[in-house]
Amino acid sequence: MQSELEIQAVIGFTGRIIQGLVLHPDNEHIIYPLGSTIVVRHIITRQQTFLRGHDNQISVITVSRSGDYVASGQKTYMGFQADIIIWDFKERSMIHRLKLHKVLIQSLSFSNNELYLASLGGIDDKNMLIVWDIKAGKALYGTPNRDPVNQVQFYNQSDEKMIAVLNTGVQILTIDKLNKKIQSVDVNFGNVKRTFNCVAIDRNDKFCYCGTKTGDVFEIQMDMAIYKRLAPVKKLFSQGVNCLGLLQNGDIIVGAGDGMIAKISYQTMQIVASSELLGGVTSISFTNDQTHFFAGTNQSNIYWLDTEKLIPELRNTCHYERINDVAFPHNYSDVFATSSLNDIRVWNAKNRQELLRIQVPNLECWAVSFMNDGKSIVSGWSDGKIRSFLPQSGRLLYVINDAHIHGCTSLTCTSDCLRIISGGSEGEVRVWEIGKQTQVMKSSMKEHRGRVWSIQVRRNNEQAVSASADGSCIIWDLKSFTRVMCLFESTLFKMVLYHPEESQLLTTGSDRKVTYWETFDGQAIRMLDGSEEGEVNALAITKEGEHFVSGGEDKEVKLWGYDEGICYFKGQGHSGTITRITISPDQKTIISVGAEGAIFIWKMPESVINSKAQQELPTVQSIKNQNHNPQLSQQQQLQQSVPKDAQSQKSNPVAKSVKSNTKSSKK
Repeated sequence: MQSELEIQAVIGFTGRIIQGLVLHPDNEHIIYPLGSTIVVRHIITRQQTFLRGHDNQISVITVSRSGDYVASGQKTYMGFQADIIIWDFKERSMIHRLKLHKVLIQSLSFSNNELYLASLGGIDDKNMLIVWDIKAGKALYGTPNRDPVNQVQFYNQSDEKMIAVLNTGVQILTIDKLNKKIQSVDVNFGNVKRTFNCVAIDRNDKFCYCGTKTGDVFEIQMDMAIYKRLAPVKKLFSQGVNCLGLLQNGDIIVGAGDGMIAKISYQTMQIVASSELLGGVTSISFTNDQTHFFAGTNQSNIYWLDTEKLIPELRNTCHYERINDVAFPHNYSDVFATSSLNDIRVWNAKNRQELLRIQVPNLECWAVSFMNDGKSIVSGWSDGKIRSFLPQSGRLLYVINDAHIHGCTSLTCTSDCLRIISGGSEGEVRVWEIGKQTQVMKSSMKEHRGRVWSIQVRRNNEQAVSASADGSCIIWDLKSFTRVMCLFESTLFKMVLYHPEESQLLTTGSDRKVTYWETFDGQAIRMLDGSEEGEVNALAITKEGEHFVSGGEDKEVKLWGYDEGICYFKGQGHSGTITRITISPDQKTIISVGAEGAIFIWKMPESVINSKAQQELPTVQSIKNQNHNPQLSQQQQLQQSVPKDAQSQKSNPVAKSVKSNTKSSKK
């Protein structure tokens, strides 16, 4: 029986979802989606709890006025039903799972007194609008729409009236309880034609404001169903209006697609304050007193702004594109690095804050690794260069130009920090000797015919193994730079690992199998079904070699027993393909990164940690024999009693960077 892996923390925010970032009415928690998981984070303590029930990417999220209910909808595959889940916020539990829509949930809205929930399907669902009874969890009314609908929202003072934002116009909807129908009235815009995105309704239900893709805001008188004014005067918002918010005095907060956030005066309909954010603004959520608000962008940044001058303060950030690699420093678990499009980021593993961001514009970082001495971060990029950076400042240390044609796809470092072994997209495996001032290529080994996905080095630095998309894994001799052995399989190899005893290899790839190999004669010993659906991309093994972790296109993190070949634990949370997995050096956490830009930190199960602790526990007699050696001086005995991790941290610059780098520095 497979148990559930426990999520310890997540780093990430799906910023592309319109109004996906919500400040809870208690003013203490922010709620946002990350893949198929809803994250509830305390603003001050940063403690995270998770709502998990969706099996695919969340497309919309909303919170009721009192804060008792949270509703979320997802998107799924063509022809399948898309779920809506109503959650109890206090209990952090599921109340109802509603199934009627197909493929996509476009919009959700709670009624004023929280009796009803309005849900809107996508184009494949004929833009179906359904009103649900929240207590019973049943559908009451429904109507399709010929035109695509982007948003639906209940009035603030009525449970029977809604406003629907269509591509081509705006409709005022009324629930006819007697005939069990939804009546609609089109708003008169005269000769003006726009594509509408979003809506905000004032608290008295007299006026509403609609944002357009053109970049202007319409004021609509709701009782007359006619538009009154247009804003801003003489100036349009670039890349359209994504979201709107209304202040108590009637002023409008506008979030634009180019990253501008602006305040429009209710009286003059002109911009009175504005500021620029990184990424298109997709979410605006006010505090109860409306003096401040949170803003989310499509580049996964969360800002905190005041409503008077709109001065932004960055509160949270993460990758917004596919993460390609993740790495820990040698014997140090407090920080880790991730690589993605345009940048490398170094994270504090304890408080999940970004410590350092190394940006190289318009390039993609495919591989990242720490030197064993912790004095540099080595990375492989899509332009074929290997770049090394200082771990504390992010300053460029050296560049190996033209290391590989069409990109450096994988790399690893020897334990003596003197050589780098790199793999390219053309199949070359190259060995570089790193000196104080020079970087010299010692050998170029060309036997692979496809992209090199993974390289691992033995502890004695005499051999290395590379896995390629051409269906071969090659063990190389790093002294003579020749092939020692070749393993063939009808698959695109994605990952290769040495077992800690280095007598066996572990490989995986597009055939969905996890294969054990003997390094002595290159024979396959065992094949496991790593996944039922998609290919397996990532593997990581514990220090003792008793367990390993896998992940891939099925979006699940699986923890296996090495000797038994049985999957004991399974973790769900990713909404994209898992690209890389690693285990922290202290063996307490598993970190998985995905194509959706999410970083999931999983807690290593107690049963696995306890089995390791029992193995590592020495006898009392052996401790006495180790500590009481008459030939050693007192100072040497003290040095022996210090754990190896502590000794390595003294000379490790990465360890110092956690204390010194409290703010993220940008390059």
